[in-house]
Formats: sequence, structure tokens, C-alpha cells
Amino acid sequence: MVADRWITDWDIDPRYPMLTRANAGEVLPDPVSPLGWTLTWTPILAGWRDSGILDYGSVDADELSEHHPQVVGQVGGYLYINGTAVRLFGVRGPGLTPEAIDEAYFGDHPDKPPYVPEPWHENPAATERMGVWMQQVLTATDLPELRDDREASKRARAERPDLSTLTDDQLVARARSFSPALRQLFRRHITVTAGSSIGPGVLGAVAVALGDPSLALTLITSVGDVDSAAPSRAMWELSRLDPSSQEYRDGFDAFIREFGSRGPNEWDIRSEVWETRPELVTVLVDRMRGAPDAESPTARNDKNAEAREAATARVREILAGQPDVLAQFEMGLASAHTYLAGRERTKTNVIRVLHEVRMAIRELAVRHDFTMSEVCMLLDEELDAFVAGPDEFRPRLTAREEQYLELWQYEPPFIINGVVPPVSGWARKGATAVDVAVPGDVLQGVPGAPGTATGRARVVLDPGDPLALEPGDVLIAPITDPAWTPLFVPAVAVVVNVGAVVSHAIIVSRELGIPCVVSVTDATKRIPDGALVSVDGSTGTVMILDG
Repeated sequence: MVADRWITDWDIDPRYPMLTRANAGEVLPDPVSPLGWTLTWTPILAGWRDSGILDYGSVDADELSEHHPQVVGQVGGYLYINGTAVRLFGVRGPGLTPEAIDEAYFGDHPDKPPYVPEPWHENPAATERMGVWMQQVLTATDLPELRDDREASKRARAERPDLSTLTDDQLVARARSFSPALRQLFRRHITVTAGSSIGPGVLGAVAVALGDPSLALTLITSVGDVDSAAPSRAMWELSRLDPSSQEYRDGFDAFIREFGSRGPNEWDIRSEVWETRPELVTVLVDRMRGAPDAESPTARNDKNAEAREAATARVREILAGQPDVLAQFEMGLASAHTYLAGRERTKTNVIRVLHEVRMAIRELAVRHDFTMSEVCMLLDEELDAFVAGPDEFRPRLTAREEQYLELWQYEPPFIINGVVPPVSGWARKGATAVDVAVPGDVLQGVPGAPGTATGRARVVLDPGDPLALEPGDVLIAPITDPAWTPLFVPAVAVVVNVGAVVSHAIIVSRELGIPCVVSVTDATKRIPDGALVSVDGSTGTVMILDG
């Protein structure tokens, strides 16, 4: 019987009652391990708190707990974003509203509770701070500090010692030594993520005023210098080589060294990623081999970049006689390009450092004949005692892992408002029936990357097992962390169960030049595998053409 409360679950603060899996599901799709949460997410969440207080300034220091900052929550082992805190950003941000924030996060989700204002939500000082910050975001054309962070994160990998020569105490000390870097890098990530909505908002308003809302997507497509698209491009180059050649082997080794920190569920140190399970990369490269050279990510990107440049020139021509509006457009355009690329860079920087924690803990597990999963059932506060007597922990970790894996069988509620339903009352995954779409049905999601494409739907539930996906298919996926995005390359379009306007899937799709629709609820269940579908990334629709 599953426990109704997991060992790392948080209580809900009554002032911040609403939690949501929106966006959280693509960061940590599964229950996070106890060691992953307490060793790496504790400093990560401290950085999130720092960002809200010290950077964009939406909250005062006394409004967020230092121990459990109310920016997120954990229920049943699952990460939740605090929807109340997110709505505060909309209440206090000049020109923003909680309803606009709701639209970005929830769309028309039926479980979304109405926003109920409370006196403390209004905060003139916070609004003033946010106004100053938003102006800084709109006038930014470069974020050089992110390049410094990138070099620092790369040094963490380059300077990794031979972990087998370290003592147990040294391995634990190394794992903990990255906490300050995780805190600072994630602070930067959240600040840039918040800023990445400002420029696109300006472009969206301009596009609506010009009578073409879909134009906003075209204006931020294929902006270049997006770090999270780099692995897909590098895999494409590998797919053009003879897999038995020395050139391929050398290229593969270089790939793992550069991108080995990425992979499925990469935000939890318990997970296997490309360095620890390189065969995942081989599978993804093999899926690209059948695609013709004309479908390379570079060729697609160039085509979309031409469309973006043409759209930009057209808007400039239309606004030539309105200098004030044109100036706003130019600021919004430069800011959007800077911050959308910056968001993916900050994420890459965090993941590279987090992976160094993973590798230290992995060495500790191997040398004491534990699985990585078993050691990740520890809490950070138990690490020192574990080093002193690892075998004494074996029964406890075995029992804890059994309970943990049971959590995976349950479907977390999309929204929790004030009262946490017991985990034992959650629906089991796969138990909830949905209506399968039939020819003529149109499924509505959130527009992601512009363009239209038609192909056979291929429902893929595991990025390590995409054998049914062929070049020219439409990828139907539950989430899209970096382990999934290389599958975008052979696909002609991508449809995802979850996601929002700044999700990883959307940003990478724009760079790889393929249509993308996210937040198509239960797409992997509703769209029949093998059905012919038409995807419109500009309107966010998926039409079933035949079964």
C-alpha cells in the first residue's frame, strides 16, 4: 500500500494554496529521489527564492520561507510549481495580470481555480522594482554573464578528478561542494526565464495590432545560439558518418564529453543520462540515419531564419511611419532573441554542474555495491552516516526504494488547491479512460513553433526506445526534455502532452525548424499510433485525417 505522504513532501502554506504540475512535468516528470531533492534541489530552490527577491523583485524577503520557499511544492514525491506565487508575478508586474499568467500556464484546463485577490497580493514597492527590471529586460541585447557561467560550468567537468581515487568522505565533500554554484546558476536561470516572456509579449501585441497573431512565433524562430539545440545538431553530424569508422568513434567520445550531462529526467541525479548510458545516444543517432541530407537541422534552421528575417523586414516597413511603435518593436525583438536563447543556456549550465554531483554519488554507490537508485534513497543528512557504515543502511534503503517506486504508479493531480488528496486516492497511471480521436477531430493545444506538416503519428513513450519512429513521421510525446529533442530531427512535426509558451520543446523546435504544438492534453492516448495527422504549429491544432 502506497504511503499517503512521502518523506520529502512539503506542507501547503495556506497563503500559497495552489500547486500545479504545469511546467513542472517537463522538468521532473517522475517522483524526485530523496537524495536528488535534498542534495541538489535544496540549493536550487534557494536560488529560485534569491531570484524573486533580489533580481526581478516580485516578492519581499519575508514573503518566502528560507527553508521551504513557496515557489514550488512537493506532493507524493512529485514536483509542483506554486501557482499562487506565479500569479503574484502577474498581479505585481506592470502591464501584467494573473489571468494572463493563467493563460500561459493552464490555458483552458478545467481544474484551474479562479483567481481570488487578497489584500497582501498588491505590493506597490514590488511593482516598482519589477517595472525597473522589465525595462532592463527590454533594453538588453546581450547577456555576457551567461557566457561566464558557461565557462565555469565547463571547468567543473574539465577539472573532474579520477573519482575512483577519492575517499568516500572526499566524494561526499565533492558532491556537496557544488551547492553554491547550483544556487547561483539556478538563480540566473529563473531570472532569465522570467525575462524571456517580456520581449515575446511585446511582439505578440504588435502582431495582434497588425491583424496576424501567428506572426509573433515567426519573429522568434531560428534565432540561433541556442545551446539546447546543439546536441541534436551534433547527433546529426554523427549520423552522417560510418558507425564503424574511427572518425565516428572519436566524434562519439567527444559528444559524450561535451553533452554527457544531458538525458532523460536529467534534473534528478538518480537518472541515467548520456554519459552513464551512452547507448541512448546510439539509438537516437540511428533514428536520424534514414533522413535525407536536405532535412538536416542546419537546412531547416536556415529556411526558417529566412522566413523570420522576411517577417521582420515586413513589420519594419509597416511601422516605418510610427517611430515610437517601431522602437518598441525593435526592443521587444532584441530582448526576445536574447532571453529565449539565454534561458536554454542557463539550463544547460545548471545541468552540467548537477551532473558532477551525480557522478560523485554514482562512484560512491558502485564501490559499495549499491545501485544508484538505492543510494539516492538517502537524504543528504544521512550521507555521512552512510559513509561510516553503508551496510547498515541496506535494509532501510531497500524498503524506501520499494515505497518510492510505488509512487511512480500514480498519476499526480494536475492542480492542487489547498487540500492535498491522499496519494492512495490518486488514479493509477493508465487507468483513466480517454476518448480516442477519430478522423475529422481537431485537438487544440498551445502554438509552439510555426509551420504545418502532415505525417503518420508515432506515439513514443520512451526516448530510449523510439524504434517505430521513421523520417517523415509526426512525433507524439508525453514530455520533451533534452533526451527527446534529438527525435525532432527525423520528425516533420512534434506534438506534446504538456508544455507552455517557453517550454524546452517549443524553443528547440523553433531552432530545428519544425512545427510544434504543446499542451495537447492526453495526446499520447488520444491520437492513434499510425494515424495520418496534420499539425499546425502556428494555431496549435492537430487534425486527425485518417485512423
